[in-house]
Order: sequence, then C-alpha cells, then structure tokens
Amino acid sequence: MNSELKKELQIFATQIRMGIIEGTYNAKAGHPGGSLSAAEVFAYLYGKEMRYNPKDPKWEDRDRFVLSKGHCAPGLYSALAYKGFFPVEDIKTLRKIDSYLQGHPNMNTVPGVDMSTGSLGQGVSAAAGMAKGAKYLGKDINVYTLLGDGEIEEGQVWEAFMFASQYKLDNLCVIIDSNGLQIDGKCEDVMNAEPIDEKMKAFGFEVVVINGNDFDELDSAFEKFHSVSGKPFAIIMKTIKGLGVSYMENEVGWHGKAPNDEEYKIAMEELNNKMKELEA
Repeated sequence: MNSELKKELQIFATQIRMGIIEGTYNAKAGHPGGSLSAAEVFAYLYGKEMRYNPKDPKWEDRDRFVLSKGHCAPGLYSALAYKGFFPVEDIKTLRKIDSYLQGHPNMNTVPGVDMSTGSLGQGVSAAAGMAKGAKYLGKDINVYTLLGDGEIEEGQVWEAFMFASQYKLDNLCVIIDSNGLQIDGKCEDVMNAEPIDEKMKAFGFEVVVINGNDFDELDSAFEKFHSVSGKPFAIIMKTIKGLGVSYMENEVGWHGKAPNDEEYKIAMEELNNKMKELEA
C-alpha cells in the first residue's frame, strides 16, 4: 500500500474512533470497545475496498456490507457519516428516542445500512443470502460481513458458513474481529471457539489470519480475497478491543458502557493528538 493512501486511511480510522466516542458519550450508552477494535477495517472497507455511492445509497450494483455484530453500530455510523451518507453532527444523536441512529443498525432509517442487525449470528446468514442472490442474478457484487469472536459461538453462524461453502460463494468475504473479549469476559473462558482458522477451513473457506489493526495486512488480505475463486473467503483479524483510547484497550468492562465526562475528555484528547500527529 502506498504511503499516501495509508495515511488517508489512518486519518479516516481516527475520525471513526472520534465518532465512536462522541456517539457513545452523548448517548450515555453503547458499545465502544468492539467498535474501536474494528476502526481500521471500517476505514479500509469504506475508504478503499467497496463500491458505493453516498448520493445513491440504494444503488443496485453497489457492494453490500452487513454488520453482523450489530452492537458495534457506532463504528459503522461513524464511517458512513464521514463518507457523506448523513451529517457527522448527527452522530451525537445516537440512541436518542427521536433519532434515526438506533443502538443497532436499521436499514429502514439509516442511509447506507444494507441490513438491520442486532440478534447475534443472524447477520452473516443475511450476507450469505445476498451473495447467493448476486450470483443468481449474474451481478458483479461483493458482500462483506463483520462478526465478533464472541458472536461465532452462535450455531446459526456455522450453518451460514456451510451454506456459503455449498454454493461456492466466492463473492462473500467473512471478517471476524478476534479481539478475545466478549461481554462476560475472555472468549476462551466463556466458550472457546479456537482454532477458528482451522474450523473455517474445514467448513470450506479460504482463510487468512492477520493483524486487523494494520492497514498493510488488511490490504494484502483483501487482495487475496479478489484472487480466490470457487469458495468463500474469511479474514480472521487479531485486534485489540478498545484500541485508540488508552484506558479502554483490552479491558472487557468497555464492551458495553459509555465514557463519563472525564473519560470523554481524556479519550478525545488522545484521539486529537493522534490526528495532529497524522496530519503533521
């Protein structure tokens, strides 16, 4: 990846992180930890990888993205806002009673959201169906879906994987945010899904394991996705939950709570300093 594009994506990821903190702080609720760990992949998907048009969110030939771990909506909303789907200022209305930005993505109210999600395990099934539909219609459309490593404890996820393999959905890219933490603690203690890569290979996927907070590794992974045919593709991203905000990093308590006034101030100061460093 060239240095100019990489810098653009790093700036975009920092903006996304700012939006996550802004949204959850103003809502006094939400899920910052798993949104922050996925900031780089949100930035890569909407900054380089996917075909879409903010002025025509329902453009028929766009690529599709399904946020299967729907509680990480603050990250998706931030990416969409900074790409012009709706005003960045609206991020502050997250979870408010009269806001269109609900706690989980709603395709009926939010421009750019391709599938309503929230019940864990269901989003990937919808994504597989979209990929099958695109194949059936002969459309050159890729479908991307982001899952959490806690989410893949759901049995429906593996049914969707079987479906994707059965129908050779090489236009489907399954991304797993493997940050090692879920609401009740470490994934390995709650319900250990490892080895995720070997299991997905056994389910018929082409699999890569990467540092999901590194743009060069993301770039190589998505390039490989485009080179594989005849089988679905999976990217297992090793990430740090809460990355970008020092006191949230790798802390399970930040799975589902909002920063208070002092915590908000610290987080935004850190992210503003990061932005100045990138823009220097």
